[in-house]
Amino acid sequence: MADFKLSAQLTGHESDIRDLAFPSPELLVSVSRDRTVRSWKRTAASPPEYDDTIANQIDAYLNALAYLPPSDEFPDGLVVSGGKDPCLDVRKPSAVSSESAERLLPGHSNNICALAAAPSGKYFVSGSWDHTAKVWSTATWESEATLVGHEGSVWDVLPLSDNAVATACADKNIRIFDLRNVAGGQAEARSTIATPDVVRGLCRVPAGHPTGAELASSHNDGIIRLWKLTGEPVAELHGHESFVYRLAALPSGEIVSAAEDRTVRVWRGTECVQTITHPAISVWAIAVCPQTGDIVSGTSDGVIRIYTRSPDRVASAEVLQLFDEAVKSSSIPQQQMGDVNKEKLPGPEFLTSKAGTKEGQVQMIKETNGSISAYTWSSGAQTWVHVGTVVDSAASSGRKQQYNGKEYDFVFDVAIEEGQPSLKLPYNLSENPYDTATKFINDNELSLNYLDQVAQFIVQNTQGATIGEGTSSGGPDPYGTESRYRPGESEVSARAKALPQKEYLTITAAKYEPIFKKILSVNSGLVSAGRKDHSLNPSAQSLLDSLRQSLEANKPVTDEDSLSILVKMCTSWDYADRLAPLDLLRCAATSPLLAASSSIGSPIQTVIAASLEGYPQGSQPNENSVMMALRTIANLFATKEGRQVAAKPSEANNAIEFICRTLGLSGGEAIGKFNRNLLIALSTVAINYAVLATKGGGLPKELLTKLLGATSHLVSNQKDSEVMFRSLVAAGTLVTILGKSDSESLIPAVVAAKDRAIEPRVKEVADECLALLR
Repeated sequence: MADFKLSAQLTGHESDIRDLAFPSPELLVSVSRDRTVRSWKRTAASPPEYDDTIANQIDAYLNALAYLPPSDEFPDGLVVSGGKDPCLDVRKPSAVSSESAERLLPGHSNNICALAAAPSGKYFVSGSWDHTAKVWSTATWESEATLVGHEGSVWDVLPLSDNAVATACADKNIRIFDLRNVAGGQAEARSTIATPDVVRGLCRVPAGHPTGAELASSHNDGIIRLWKLTGEPVAELHGHESFVYRLAALPSGEIVSAAEDRTVRVWRGTECVQTITHPAISVWAIAVCPQTGDIVSGTSDGVIRIYTRSPDRVASAEVLQLFDEAVKSSSIPQQQMGDVNKEKLPGPEFLTSKAGTKEGQVQMIKETNGSISAYTWSSGAQTWVHVGTVVDSAASSGRKQQYNGKEYDFVFDVAIEEGQPSLKLPYNLSENPYDTATKFINDNELSLNYLDQVAQFIVQNTQGATIGEGTSSGGPDPYGTESRYRPGESEVSARAKALPQKEYLTITAAKYEPIFKKILSVNSGLVSAGRKDHSLNPSAQSLLDSLRQSLEANKPVTDEDSLSILVKMCTSWDYADRLAPLDLLRCAATSPLLAASSSIGSPIQTVIAASLEGYPQGSQPNENSVMMALRTIANLFATKEGRQVAAKPSEANNAIEFICRTLGLSGGEAIGKFNRNLLIALSTVAINYAVLATKGGGLPKELLTKLLGATSHLVSNQKDSEVMFRSLVAAGTLVTILGKSDSESLIPAVVAAKDRAIEPRVKEVADECLALLR
């Protein structure tokens, strides 16, 4: 049987994908920690393409969903979703977020983490942190039974028939309930299967399975266990190396699993026949399309990926190559690979001289440059597949702390409850704070109510610490004088690979006092000159004061009238007076409203026109105005709405043409070719468009090629270390998208930049670029 291959990548969610439903080839539904439910409708079949609609958006994160099959009343079926707000939402898949739900179902007292519908559609089941599961009738929309007896969170629920439900619990038990035995609205388990570890997921094993199993369970210890419904253990499936979150059955009779070890695995009988490694920290969710047998996965990077065995639905060669490159460029924290003696690792020759012994076997290789790479064995392809680079997690001090026989960068004492002893929280800088917090909570059997609190504790207590050498001071941008690296915001570090860049950058540091002083001074001059059509009346000044308060408090701007006034100043004031309003506009660009408002118009076109149009004849555009325009475009990438605007081909073309005009590549003299702040802003815009492309932004190849040419020009003509570094990061990230053959012209510029560079970080990122190009 053929291996699964990537079919499509769906981007749109802003955070972890926590649950999926794939009821038909035409429809896919997802929920995310970004607080949205999205419906994805197929618009093309070969290879498939999907357009998404936000079906629901709430004020709390979402964890779980279920799809109810079509009925006479709802011919397209219904989607049930739940999460931190313990009120279930039931709505049509075609709904939009502004529409009311068909039903809102209160009943749980804590976060809802599991949902599943009976195949008949007569009922669905919800599982919660409140230690219960509930059975909901689709005829009455009432809770028919509360399933009790759990001593921990109910992580998964599985309708076995119209009369039976199985639950998976953090108390390490699987319980089976008979829905015909309900008394006083409650049902107790008919039977209980005790397991060795926390139970994360359940699925019904397809009939005819060679083991004779009827039920499969996944666990925190990485093992999948097969059972008879009587509780008799039948077999164990070994291969995963961390928590196994979800299981699903394929029409072929195989089982598919998703885990925190970045993989989806396909199991035939008791053998793993395929391992699909993802370029993400964790695979949270999987689902199977019953008609096609295609698999869909949801991951911590917010990307939905579909895999198929059908040649007609396989993605293009270019998309497949980009996916492979993304997997190869992943950074794997060394502690995830266990204790390793680097000196005893085999070299690259091992990959051609030795075959693997089983599907998914992991082998670390010491590369010729001294780095450590991880490979997995693909039985189907009979080859070793590169799945990432192992990075050291030593803190800047180089001194580790011991805990339970292992070394960590930090071991915190955390007091969860007053009067109780503190708990030990070990943490390495290369780890994701959210994942560490999750493990800490599971290890100590705490309520997941503490999840965000613990994650924030980690971030706050490791600010300024970096992997490798030293730190810089400042704000949120990890590359320069205005910011510092914070764990969890980026995987880039002094010792980790810089390419491809994975996070968007912003330039937000501002001194509001002089900005507003200048604006008020210009306005006084307009009033004195009798130019009431351009000056600010008292009402407008009051709105401007409110805008200032929001910005100084680091709150998003939500008043459209104040932004309209700001845009008016940037476009209608005399050219020489626009700098301060442009500076203010770039600060407001991190607010979703600037991009989302239909009345304000395009922020990209606005700032380009404000900086390039209206300057006195015979002179040049004001280079600081151009700098502010570039900073505004960079800051748009801080929000989903801003990225959606920036990703439009017409807007991306405008922005990249603006870069070329500034560099003097599309007519006219270069603007500010020695202005360091302008060039840092320009290279930051280039980085953000490159990152957008790596996340499937849909930018045309010709635009990316033009952007590569601009960054190549910048790399060739600069000596400032910060400008060189950012330009090389932008160029190198673009190379990972365009490939070597379309990027070879960059080689002379990178070689020259490396020769000119003084700082080691510039030489290192130049070497990374050259490794991609040769």
